[in-house]
Formats: sequence, structure tokens, C-alpha cells
Amino acid sequence: MDRAGRILLPKPMRERLGFRAGTDLVAEERSEGVLIKALSGEPALVVVDGLLVHQGRAEPGAHWEHATDGAREERLQNLLKP
Repeated sequence: MDRAGRILLPKPMRERLGFRAGTDLVAEERSEGVLIKALSGEPALVVVDGLLVHQGRAEPGAHWEHATDGAREERLQNLLKP
């Protein structure tokens, strides 16, 4: 890291990852450090046949069953409201 706080990635790494001048990057703070990745131009959620479909990758350790159970319960409660 230089005095201005900029980080330089080695050229072989940039080439392997496909990072070129002008590539939009995002930095995510993690418990083990910082994850730097290219900002995808594709939306993670798209509508397919009227349903939202996630086209991205799940984070490691994602609990899909818990998330879908919670969403399902919330929808049922909204339907049962007088």
C-alpha cells in the first residue's frame, strides 16, 4: 500500500483475474481480511416468469433453507391478515 492508501495488485494476478484498466472493483470487509472483486455488470436478481431468480453465487455458509422458510412464513402471515 502506498502513502495515498492505494493498493497495487501484481500484474500476473490482474491478468489471471481479468482485471484491466477501468475495471470496476468492490472491496468487502470480512472477518479474515478484505475481499476485492470485480463489480459485475449483471444483476444478481432477475425476473423469470414473474418470479425473482438469483443468478449470482451464494456466499459461503449461506443458509438458504432458513431464508426461504422465513420468507414463506412472512408471506403466509401477510395473506392471513384480515
